[in-house]
Formats: sequence, structure tokens, C-alpha cells
Amino acid sequence: MDGTYSQNDLTHVVDADKAHVWHHLVQHKGFETKDPNIMIEGKGMRVWNQAGTEFLDAVSGGVWTVNVGYGRERIAKAVYEQLMRMNYFAGAAGSVPGALFAEKLIEKMPGQSRVYYCNSGSEANEKAFKMVRQIAHKRYGGKKHKILYRDRDYHGTTIACLSAGGQDERGAQYGPYTPGFVRVPHCLEYRAGDQGAPTDNYGEWAANQIEEVILREGPETVGALCLEPVTAGGGVITPPQGYWERVQEICKKYDILLHIDEVVCGVGRTGTWFGYQQYGVKPDMVTMAKGLASGYAAIACLTTTEEVFDMFKDDASDPMNYFRDISTFGGCTAGPAAALENLAIIEDENLLENCTAMGDYMLESLQGLADKHAAIGDVRGKGLFLGAELVQDRDSRTPWDEAKVQAVVADCAAQGVIIGATNRSVPGYNNTLCFSPALIATKDDIDQIVGAVDEALGRVGA
Repeated sequence: MDGTYSQNDLTHVVDADKAHVWHHLVQHKGFETKDPNIMIEGKGMRVWNQAGTEFLDAVSGGVWTVNVGYGRERIAKAVYEQLMRMNYFAGAAGSVPGALFAEKLIEKMPGQSRVYYCNSGSEANEKAFKMVRQIAHKRYGGKKHKILYRDRDYHGTTIACLSAGGQDERGAQYGPYTPGFVRVPHCLEYRAGDQGAPTDNYGEWAANQIEEVILREGPETVGALCLEPVTAGGGVITPPQGYWERVQEICKKYDILLHIDEVVCGVGRTGTWFGYQQYGVKPDMVTMAKGLASGYAAIACLTTTEEVFDMFKDDASDPMNYFRDISTFGGCTAGPAAALENLAIIEDENLLENCTAMGDYMLESLQGLADKHAAIGDVRGKGLFLGAELVQDRDSRTPWDEAKVQAVVADCAAQGVIIGATNRSVPGYNNTLCFSPALIATKDDIDQIVGAVDEALGRVGA
């Protein structure tokens, strides 16, 4: 840390924070006896708090966001220059960075054609849900309106997104929910036994469970299926072999739109531009946020095929036929300006290739830890998006208690390494350590992360 802030400055900041800031996902009772953690500076993969403590960030800003690392001057300059030229106009009009980023993004998404700008992943998913509902009214008399979502998947924090959320603890106390959202089973092969699933062809079996739900609800009522390519906060669940092939067959068979939520996996996290590209998926709609601009500006997008776009484009006399939606700060130019530079950095520095290479190295390193620590029941992931599920014993696969998992996270933080874990999400299964270091990670960074987990498991698991 460069010492830009004096101790008096920082003391005032802490006092102001404790007096006035309502933090995300935090029980504030604890701040009556301790100070909140305030991050003051970041460079590369490291951040410093108000006490000057240095941390290696293995979760890209805490929520899978800072894909190209901290302190990127070229992104900051691009945002500054754009804001001085033209900072904002409502999204009914276009902008230079909005047009250029849309063009660049679509080049990386064969099959997709249109980009709708908004502010957050939750909002992007809301837009997709609204499109499905409006299509149902325009084409099916309102009947084909149901949206299927998967157990353990997460799509955002609004009431409608929680209605489509497969993490019951995240949605607890916020009902009643929006009707028309229907859950399908998860596809975690490690937990196939809990589902009574067969030991062979699990991927096809898990996909067929979706078809069973469609048949139960009535295919004529189901408009879309919303899935993460790799389930994120529900345990870093990679799809089993054969799953996506069968899912796409089912959607085509019943004329169901396939909506892929790339809010976490998008923009390089798995080693391809988008996670669905790892599995040969051809979506109708894709939502994205987080790594889109690596947190340097707020931006989220919904992309669609031209076929979906054309459903809202006609010369009918009915003035209600177009997509009647607005996102106020979807008109801010900082987002696409930052996102353009973000994509350029990933290309210029070959970060997709680095993500794949370092992801393979980290996966092997975590699997090596499993040879040492029996508490690691399963290691899984894609690219620099990995999870290690902790169990009491490998035969029963009984999950570790959530408090014990969080003790591992706390121990790593005390060592100067920030990792994540499923928490307050899936009842009884908040037992997966989560890792998503920036795409710039080196072997030394990964060795430090894995080394911290090794030491923490040795202490907490004793």
C-alpha cells in the first residue's frame, strides 16, 4: 500500500462506514465490537485493507468479478475519456462505446446477434424473464409462460430472480414469490446417490429429469429453461457427460427457449469466452455481468439470437408489440467503454490460454491435496473456477458442518489469502470451498492459495 491515506483519514473512513454504510451479506451486530474490513487498494491479484494487511485475492473481488486483476490503468483511462466526451443518454438512443462493444461481443458469440444493456446480473435475468413472458402473450395467448430453473443454481437477488433461485436459504424470508417458475433437479454427479440416480449415464438421467418436469407441467405451458453452464454458488457444479446434449434435444423437442446465465462463468472464467462454449451449447438467450468489465464500471447484458429479436419487431398497428423495457443506467457509457478495454486486455495478454493452463495446474494441485486430506471428497471445476467439497468421510459423503467450512475460510484469510465457500445457500450442503482467482494468476499465486488451504485443513480438520 502506497500510504496515500493518512491514519486520521482512515480512522474517519472507518467511523463513517460503521455509522452509515449497510454492507451486503453481513450481520452488523459484530461491528459493535470490531471494525469492518475496508479495502483501500488493489494491484494485480493483491488487495490491502485499512490496517495495511495484504491479501492474495482468490475470488476476484469476493464475487467472481475482477477477471483481469486490479489497477488496470488502461481501463480507467478509457472510462475517463469516454465520460468526458459523453457520459450518458437514455438507452432509446445509441452510443459509440455501446455500438462498438456490442459488435465486439457478438463476434465472440456465434449464433447470438443482439445486445440489450442493463446494470446487473439480476436485472439482465429479469429482462430475459420479461421477454419470455411477452413472447408467451404475443404468440401463445399467454399460456407458454412458465420458466424452469435448476436446483442449486442462482440467478439474482430480486424477487423474480429469487423465484427462479435454486438456493433455498438465499430466498428464505423473502416470499411470497412470483408464480410461473418451476424447479428441476440439479446435475451434481458427486451427489447422484442422494437423488437415487443410476451410477452410469448420470448426465442423460439428470437431463431426463428436466423432461419429466416439462411433461408434468405441460409442454404447452413452458416457455424457457434457465441454467448456469457451471453452477456457481451452489457448489461449483460442472455438468456431467451427456447432459448438455440431452438438454438441448429436450428444448428443441418442446419448443422451449434456452436461457444461459453466464453472470459468473462469462468473459473467460472457464477458459473460453463463455462457459456454454465449453459444452457445445447453442442458447437462445445469454445473460452476463460481473467479469464483463472486471468491476471497473457497472455493466450487464442480455444477448439474444436474431430469431428472438425478430419476435419483437413488426409493423403491426398494436403499439404494445415491442419490448417495453428500460434500464436507466443501461445508458451509461462507462460500462461498455470499460468492457471494450477489458476484452482487449484478455486478448492482448492471452488470458484465455493462461486461464486454461493455470486452471489445469490448480485442479491438479487441489487433487493433490485430496490425497493428503481425507476431508476433501470431490474436486471439480473448469478453468480458474474450481471447488473442493468437504465431507466427514468419503464413504458416507456426509457434508462438513458449514461453521467448520467457514473456519477454513477464516484461517486462510489469517494467512493472507481470501477464498470463498458456499454459505447460507443450500440447506445441509454449504460445504464447498470456492476458488476463482483472476485470469492473470501465476503458478506462484496458485501455490500460495493451495498452500493456505493445506495449512487451514490441517488445523481446522484436526
